[in-house]
Amino acid sequence: MCGRFALIHTREDIERFFAVAGVEAFPPRYNIAPTQPILVVTVAPDRPEGSNLPDRDAVLMRWGLLPSWVKDPKDFPLLINARSETAATKNSFRGAMRHRRCIIPASGFYEWKRDKPSRRSQAYWIHTPGGAPVGFAGLQETWIGKDGSEIDTCAILTTAAPADLAHIHDRVPVPLAPQDHARWLDCRTYGPADVADLLAMPEQGVFEAVAVSDRVNKVANSGPDLLEPVEPKDFASADGDKPVANGDDDGDDEQPSLF
Repeated sequence: MCGRFALIHTREDIERFFAVAGVEAFPPRYNIAPTQPILVVTVAPDRPEGSNLPDRDAVLMRWGLLPSWVKDPKDFPLLINARSETAATKNSFRGAMRHRRCIIPASGFYEWKRDKPSRRSQAYWIHTPGGAPVGFAGLQETWIGKDGSEIDTCAILTTAAPADLAHIHDRVPVPLAPQDHARWLDCRTYGPADVADLLAMPEQGVFEAVAVSDRVNKVANSGPDLLEPVEPKDFASADGDKPVANGDDDGDDEQPSLF
């Protein structure tokens, strides 16, 4: 799964890599968590004839998809990820897979390697080897409340991890190559079957992973120090981080909620 990521590239980097314009200035975000607003690339509304603006927009959405048919968000689980293998058939995602695909810009993501015997974990920062931005395949939905209020929400699609990352976790976000962005976003021309090949397991070497400190476990922590490499923990040793009792990342209960 992907439960935490970072976006530290500049506005100019994002506009150039994702072929969008007018992205508002934003500070580097080193520890993005579910329920927070995140930058999302979508198909722009039809432009006036002769417009020289790109056919894509970059907007903010809540990370945690809410299908339009949900009556009360408080009673619905937070859908931050969608399995690519089943998204086209699951009630929560199939409408978005057909009509509302998007791209989620990132600089990389965090994943935790868990050791069941010791109940300890090691955080990893996973990013592209050259340091370029990456676009995760995403799905979007607009949820409308009884009072007419609207919330734009999204989820990140995941796929099987390649062999060089599987020792950390068995899932990774789906990375989209820049040449595939247009096809993924074009829901009018391409249905789920036409983009299924984009959701395959990435090749080895697409990402590289470095061990980082436990500071990333706490959502309130943010800053470039979260990306500094550390020596991976020796799970055989009795010393180290506090055991993770519930199998979740420490600090997740401190994430803000919109509801």
